[in-house]
Amino acid sequence: MSPTGSRRMPGFETVDEVLGWLDVQRERMTMTARPIPLEDLRNWHLDPVSGNLGHESGKFFSVEGVRVTDPAGPVPAWDQPIIHQPEIGILGILADRSRIGPTRFLMQAKFEPGNPGGVQLSPTVQATRSNYLRVHGGRPVPYLEHFRDVDPESVLADVRQSEQGAWFFRKRNRNMIVESRDAIEPREGFCWVGLPLLLQLLHVPDLLNMDARTVLACAPPEALAGVETVGGGARSGSLSWITDQRTGTELTAELIPLNETARWRLDDGMIRHDSGGHFTILGVEVTATGREVSSWHQPMLAPTGPGIVGALVTREGGTVSVLMRSRTEPGCTDGAELGPTVQCQPDTLERHPERLAPPFLDRFLSPEPGSVRFDVVQSEEGGRFYFARNRYMVVEIDGRLPAPAGFRWFGLDEISDFMRHSFYLNVQARSIALCLTSLVAAHA
Repeated sequence: MSPTGSRRMPGFETVDEVLGWLDVQRERMTMTARPIPLEDLRNWHLDPVSGNLGHESGKFFSVEGVRVTDPAGPVPAWDQPIIHQPEIGILGILADRSRIGPTRFLMQAKFEPGNPGGVQLSPTVQATRSNYLRVHGGRPVPYLEHFRDVDPESVLADVRQSEQGAWFFRKRNRNMIVESRDAIEPREGFCWVGLPLLLQLLHVPDLLNMDARTVLACAPPEALAGVETVGGGARSGSLSWITDQRTGTELTAELIPLNETARWRLDDGMIRHDSGGHFTILGVEVTATGREVSSWHQPMLAPTGPGIVGALVTREGGTVSVLMRSRTEPGCTDGAELGPTVQCQPDTLERHPERLAPPFLDRFLSPEPGSVRFDVVQSEEGGRFYFARNRYMVVEIDGRLPAPAGFRWFGLDEISDFMRHSFYLNVQARSIALCLTSLVAAHA
């Protein structure tokens, strides 16, 4: 029990209160992100030998090439650009588990250059190592001290997790939830929000940013007081199946010079695939208020179309089961990770007939009447991706369908347990798991 007791700071109680507060933040903070040619990026350069795109400091991140072989996949080999960011950033949320009401979290209104709609709710701290070491020469990151040299007794969650394995090369972040031991008054641009309300806000498009979703998904049962949860944990057979999937993967990914990537070229100030699909790498000029730095240039990855992230679920005897798929992507740190039932970019499938549509895609493109339990467009990480959005869907079916190779049904309790460990669920699956938590809470 938190010693803050009855001294907890005021927070929001309704969706409308949060939306109104965000409107005020949009007026207080401004950000513009204007696409510019990669050759015009300030403080970034295209290496004349490798073609790699990097910052003059050698920090932040670089855009390089990766060569992938996947003999068992629908495409046995390909090249692509990929974001290489070896630093481990901190994604941290302060929690207040006072005896008065449900657990609350200190959230930040944050602009990112790639955010559709501008301001979104983000974690208390969302910073790369270069950011919090102030390589950019900007202001200190607020509340960072609560997540560095932290008292182990106040830590509710602390786990390294991957990010998009198709776009990042072995990117990891430290996902943390730390209990505040004192009553903390929010600074400008921060607010306390209870977990039940955050789960409601998940149903508003483009509002709860990707970093907030992945951290909240890692919240342990003791941080979920007042929200219906399930118990049981991961079973040995499921863990063995995941280990078998990882052991049997044949995918290899090797960094190569960007200018050696087949079918990708620098054209009209951006890097694009000769089919016009997948994504582009473009330059962005950013000006902002309310940030550690007021203006900067950077490259960003811009998908050519929205994606679909979907989970098939069934309920049997009060138990919720989810059909998950083992996914091995170029940027995976530890081989295969569990992904949702479907995770794809439909426009790329249309451009590449050889890329067979994934199993069960039709269940989400043309769902049975009354089967859709969750259907909300959410944006992905706006600091590296430019207007990257996925349609997150949960579709309920009657009974378990036979699971093809690479698929397996998991109980929601098992999925919750996997979240306590590194590299079991990919970032899309963690968002889906939070969507499922919101559904369970709404019907508790």
